[in-house]
Amino acid sequence: MSDVVIDVQQPSYANAVFAEKGFAAAASPILEKARQRAAEEQLPYAGSVSPQDAWALVSSGEAVLIDVRTAEERKFVGHVPETRHVAWMTGLSLSRNPRFTRELEGKAGKDDVVLLLCRSGKRSAAAAEAAAKAGFKNVFNILEGFEGDLDEQQRRGAFNGWRNAGLPWIQD
Repeated sequence: MSDVVIDVQQPSYANAVFAEKGFAAAASPILEKARQRAAEEQLPYAGSVSPQDAWALVSSGEAVLIDVRTAEERKFVGHVPETRHVAWMTGLSLSRNPRFTRELEGKAGKDDVVLLLCRSGKRSAAAAEAAAKAGFKNVFNILEGFEGDLDEQQRRGAFNGWRNAGLPWIQD
């Protein structure tokens, strides 16, 4: 990605820069802010949102949430109800799913606002980059992921992430 400098006081300029690069304009203040941060951080995808902002977008019908964790993680750790699933990595060795973008196309359109969720926000960031390269114009990473970052005891779920925020989730 080229060097992009955006005046965050002028959101219409941020939309113009993204439009030049083939990204669709932000439909909400949440997405506009995420796009501005993405430009500042030179992210190769549309941007990142907090779990709380992701839930606001999904519950208002503005976005599609795609869980990119393994089927086992969804089953044994829990998942957001009514989400779609496309594994970014598969198998015991956690190899990258070679069909990821093709499977993603089966779950969401390339112009849809797509929010990707993993355990901590790292795999979903890599998946967002791959999706953007495949032509998804509005793909966003969900920061902190489903379980959140590791705490000082090397455990997840103690201070951030989807579950810690008290957002809807279920477990099989």
